[in-house]
Amino acid sequence: MAESLTYPIRPEVVRAYYRQGYRFAGRHLHSAVKICQWTKESLRSNRVCYKELWYPPVQSHRCMQMTPYFGCNCHCLHCWRMHSGDREGLVWKEFPLETDEFDEPAEIISELIERRRELLSGWRGNPNVDKRKFEEALRPTMMTMSLTGEPTLYPRISDLIVEARKRGMITFLVTNGTMPEALERMDPLPFQLYVSVLAPDKETYIKLARPLIRDAWERLNRTLELLPSLDTRKVLRFTVIKGWNTHNFEGYSKMVEVSKPKFIEVKAYEWVGQSRVRLPREAMPYMKDVEEFARSIADLTGYEIRGAYEPSGAILLA
Repeated sequence: MAESLTYPIRPEVVRAYYRQGYRFAGRHLHSAVKICQWTKESLRSNRVCYKELWYPPVQSHRCMQMTPYFGCNCHCLHCWRMHSGDREGLVWKEFPLETDEFDEPAEIISELIERRRELLSGWRGNPNVDKRKFEEALRPTMMTMSLTGEPTLYPRISDLIVEARKRGMITFLVTNGTMPEALERMDPLPFQLYVSVLAPDKETYIKLARPLIRDAWERLNRTLELLPSLDTRKVLRFTVIKGWNTHNFEGYSKMVEVSKPKFIEVKAYEWVGQSRVRLPREAMPYMKDVEEFARSIADLTGYEIRGAYEPSGAILLA
């Protein structure tokens, strides 16, 4: 990578992520793609992601996991990705990214599809992979904006959705909820909108999210208030971090009451990636802990448990 100031991420950081399986796109390198573990599982053993089971018309092998904005305005303890400063010598400005320009949505999607095809190319010769399924995987029908960073910080997020539709893809957007004004402006909205919630109160939130902005908690709550007015399928995701946010269920229930999501996901924190140096292994809950959390939410909100998927430590309420 050229040592140009137009790149928001330092070349040594790009190389580190490249070794982890990420591929960058565009002239300004603020977008990236990576093959989801469940895409691999679907190809080699027909095991699929819980999203395929719970949220039609998802197909795990045809899901493109990407981000249009590699930076983030939070440094969450449970995040698997490498934050600036996590490793010696790997420091860059994450928020806001140091770039005066952003790549065009059409350019981003076209390049990421191509990078994804390159990453999948090695599966062609795998005798355990169904050839028809492999060929389908090269043509994604879904784009999930959740890989890393905060996607709503990309200023043309709705144009990205338009370009995805032109290529026959539905879109899932996962946000930390700190950009309510971006969600309010979105037209069109994604096919499915996730808001990830880490904590039931401000004190716990600040400890876990480590926001880089002063009013992140207030912004999250404005997003929750906005959700009922957004005409799309909405999911509130509670990430269970054992011993850290498994309390104050009345606080969680108030968030549900305000936001009125169609679905609630209760999902286990996974002790993977860079989070292993921030949190102890004991913070990763067992499935019974996730079930207990979900039952507490159900009892207080009137939502019912509709599904459980142990491989992902996930429970669905509706």
